[in-house]
Amino acid sequence: MSCSANHSESVDCTVKPPVFLQIGDAKGDSARSGVCVVDVTLPHGKLINIEKITFKNYYTAYVTIRLLRRKAEKEGSAKWCTALSDLALMDNPHTEGGSQNYFSIHRRQMQVEPDHVESLRLILRQPSSAWRLFNLEEIRLFPHREPAPEKEVSDWLSNLIVVKQPPDLEGLPDPQTVSSSIQQMWALTEVMQANRTTASIGRFDVDGCYDINLLSLT
Repeated sequence: MSCSANHSESVDCTVKPPVFLQIGDAKGDSARSGVCVVDVTLPHGKLINIEKITFKNYYTAYVTIRLLRRKAEKEGSAKWCTALSDLALMDNPHTEGGSQNYFSIHRRQMQVEPDHVESLRLILRQPSSAWRLFNLEEIRLFPHREPAPEKEVSDWLSNLIVVKQPPDLEGLPDPQTVSSSIQQMWALTEVMQANRTTASIGRFDVDGCYDINLLSLT
């Protein structure tokens, strides 16, 4: 089964059918150990730096992830290492809580850096006899991508910064002259307001009295 059939961002890989471990030579349900192994392989010669692993649970209580890694991308022999041990997928192995949930395991959760990986081995455990079959479905691997260097972003932003240049003052009055004129106008306004009379000026009154001759002329 391919693990990237419906997702463009996941890498091409092959998920092999689960292999259930038996106790001794006996066969049947009574000989089941509650452990099965699922291998996930990449195309020959292809390595991956893993960002995350996603899957849908099917009655698996615990999962352990082992990685077959190379010391360098193209050189050195590959060695198995444990990236995650007994991660609980169900609230209780004897109940259905979490039995069919979706899970994402990120590289920061792993005990080792999942780089230069050529295959994975998922060890599934279900200690409860209530579930005869258990597995992981829709397994997908997502590659780790290094973030773009910050230098490129800063260089791009620097092109948007306007270089400060002295303003072109040609044709404009001297700022000091303008400031001085404004201050003089403000002082003159203050003087005029201070000297403004508040006494009313009548048309016919003289020293507060009316002249009857002036009134008769109107």
